[in-house]
Amino acid sequence: MKSAATAVSTIVALVLFLALCGDAKTVISVDDVQSIRVDLDLSNVARKVDERFLSVAIDASLIAEEKFMNLLNSPKLRTLAKALIPAFLRFGGTKQDFMKFNPRGRYFQARENSSRTVLGNVCKRLELPPLLENRLKQEWVLQSKTLLQEELEGKYKKTKFSEYAVDLLYAFANCSGLDLIFGLNALLRTSENTWDSSNAELLLKYCESRQYVMSWELGNEPNSYEKKAGIRVDGYQLGQDFVHLHQILRESMIYNSSGLYGPDISQPRDHRKDLLTGFLETGAEAITACTWHHYYVNGRDTSLEDFLDPHVLDTLATKINEVLETVESVSPGKKIWLGETSSAYGGGAVGLSDTFVAGFMWLDKLGLAAKLGVDVVIRQVLIGSGTYHLVDDNLDPLPDYWLSLLYKRLVGTEVLKAEVLTNSGPKKAIRVYLHCTNRKSTHYRQGAVTLFALNLNKNGATISLPAHLANSTIEAFVLQSAEASLYSRSVKLNGEVLKMVDDRTLPPLEGRELQPGEHIKLPGFSFAFYVLIEARAPVCK
Repeated sequence: MKSAATAVSTIVALVLFLALCGDAKTVISVDDVQSIRVDLDLSNVARKVDERFLSVAIDASLIAEEKFMNLLNSPKLRTLAKALIPAFLRFGGTKQDFMKFNPRGRYFQARENSSRTVLGNVCKRLELPPLLENRLKQEWVLQSKTLLQEELEGKYKKTKFSEYAVDLLYAFANCSGLDLIFGLNALLRTSENTWDSSNAELLLKYCESRQYVMSWELGNEPNSYEKKAGIRVDGYQLGQDFVHLHQILRESMIYNSSGLYGPDISQPRDHRKDLLTGFLETGAEAITACTWHHYYVNGRDTSLEDFLDPHVLDTLATKINEVLETVESVSPGKKIWLGETSSAYGGGAVGLSDTFVAGFMWLDKLGLAAKLGVDVVIRQVLIGSGTYHLVDDNLDPLPDYWLSLLYKRLVGTEVLKAEVLTNSGPKKAIRVYLHCTNRKSTHYRQGAVTLFALNLNKNGATISLPAHLANSTIEAFVLQSAEASLYSRSVKLNGEVLKMVDDRTLPPLEGRELQPGEHIKLPGFSFAFYVLIEARAPVCK
C-alpha cells in the first residue's frame, strides 16, 4: 500500500511539474484561453530612451588571468556582439576594485585609427585561431569555478593587468562597434581615505597614447566596500572622488568630453539611500548619468516560481521610483541608468538565470525601465563568470541573447502607452509594452509600432487590439522554450529552434504575418513581439 501511495504521489507531482513547465505547444482547451483587451495610445510619446538603451557588460573577472581576455578575439563572440549595436560595453564589476594597471611594455604594434581599412585589417589579424579558442574555453570552465568560490567566500584576490589586456578589450569593443566604458578601481585610497588617482592616471596616459576613445566609471557598489574590503567610503567623499576624476579627464586632450558614470550603487535600501544622496550633493555635476544596480532575487535561494511571479517583477518599479525621487530631489534632470542588472545577484541562479525562464524577468525589465524613465539598461553579462551570461561556455547564444537581439531589431527608442483592460486570468499574468518600431529597420514602413507581451501563465491568451488597429497587418515573433521545460537553454522563434548558421552568421529572424483581423495569440509561458506594420502612428514617423 505504501509503495502504491508513493507511486500515485510521484505521478501527481510529475503532472504538476509538467503543467508548470510544459512546452507552450501543449494542447490547451478553449475554456483555458484568456481573452485580453489592450488599449494602445499612438498619439503621444511618453518617454524616449537612448538608442543604446539595451547595452551589455563584460565582467572584470575575465581579466583575473590575462590570457582569458584573448577569448574576446573569438570571431563567434564578435559576431554576436556586433549584432547588438548600438550599445555600450561596460567593463567592470566587483573585480574592478581589486585590479591594478601594471605596465609591462607589451602591447599591439598596429595602432587603430579611423580608417576602416586599417581597422578591418587589425580586427582580422587579431582573430583567435580555433585550436587556441577551444583550449581557452575549456580552461575558462575551471577558472569560472575558482571565481565563483572567491565570490562565495567573499575574499577577493588582487589582480594586475597590463597594456595587452587593455588592447584586447579595446580591440573587441572597436571591432564590434560597441562604446566602451571602463571601470576604474576606487579602493585605491590614501591615508586620508581619499581616492588615490595615480594608478588611474597611468592607465589614462597609456590609453591616450593609443588614442583609445572610451568613457569611464569609478568603483563598483561602494555601499559594499566595508563588507568586501574593510573600507568605508561615505557618499560625500565618493562624490569628491568623482569630482577629482572629472578634473583629470577635463585636462585630457582625448577624454575632456568623455562620459563619466557612477556611483554604481547596489539597489538602495535603508542606509544605502543616504550614500546616494551624499554622493549626488557633492558629485552630481561630475557625472554624465547616475548609475545603480538591480537584481530581483538572491541566486542562492530563488525558485522557478519567483521568475514567473508578477509581484517579484513589480518590485523593480518600486526601486526605480525610489532612485528617481532621490535623484530628482538633489540633481533634477540627471539621466538615470541601470548600470548593471540581471535576474539574480550572487552570480545568478544556477539552472534558471541562463535558461528560457529568465527571459520573463529580462523582457519585463526592459519594458518597465523604459516606461518609468531609465535611459540605459546594461545587462550583466555578455561573457564572464556566473550564470546570468548571454552566451554559454562554448560562446553559443543562450535564450536571453536571442531575446535581446529581437528587442534590438524591433523596438525603437520612443515609448508609447499600452494598458491591459481585461485580464480574466491571474492578476498581471499578461504584461504588455509598446514602442515605436525601430526606425533603422528598413523592413517596416514609417509609423509602425511594436507591441511586446509576456504571458506568465500556463494558459494561452488571445489579445484584442483597439478597433482602429484591429485590421492592421501584424508580424508576430513568438518565443517559446525549445523543450518541454522552462529550464531549456534553447529557444524557438515561431516554432523553429534558433541557432547560429556558423560562427560568423546569425539565422534570419523572421516573423509570421497574421491575416488582417486575425486575433493575436500568445501561448502560455511565452513572450512575443508584434509589429503593427500599418499602425501609422504620427509620433513614429
